[in-house]
Amino acid sequence: MTNLQEIIRNTPIIAGITAWFIAQGIKVILTFCYEKRIAIERMWGSGGMPSSHSSLVCALTVAVGKSAGFNSEIFAVATVLSFIVMYDATGVRRETGIQAKAINQLFAHTDLKWDEQLKELIGHSPIQVFAGALLGIIVGCFFC
Repeated sequence: MTNLQEIIRNTPIIAGITAWFIAQGIKVILTFCYEKRIAIERMWGSGGMPSSHSSLVCALTVAVGKSAGFNSEIFAVATVLSFIVMYDATGVRRETGIQAKAINQLFAHTDLKWDEQLKELIGHSPIQVFAGALLGIIVGCFFC
């Protein structure tokens, strides 16, 4: 079996990618429901409800636990990785989005020129991270 075949058959990776894809699809649907527009760019954009990063790492973690055991070292590594990703999404990345919004507003009300707007939708609120984590846990339960 080649390395690529092994990766394609790696259940935790497939679980994580599936959860990410579902979360991104939900973002497209929610954008349509709330803004009455089809925003296909939400399939690869960051930020919003639910957190696809949280979905991916939680599905990966659950699938690793089911595959290698919930008392294994690799499950511990995946769990710590999940906490770091979720903490970062609600901390640093969320603050970066808030700062970008403030800078964009500042430039909109001055004579200073800026070529492009800074990306504001970067991080997540705690509820977005929780929803993503819950989605990932559910998806991860269906694998292995």
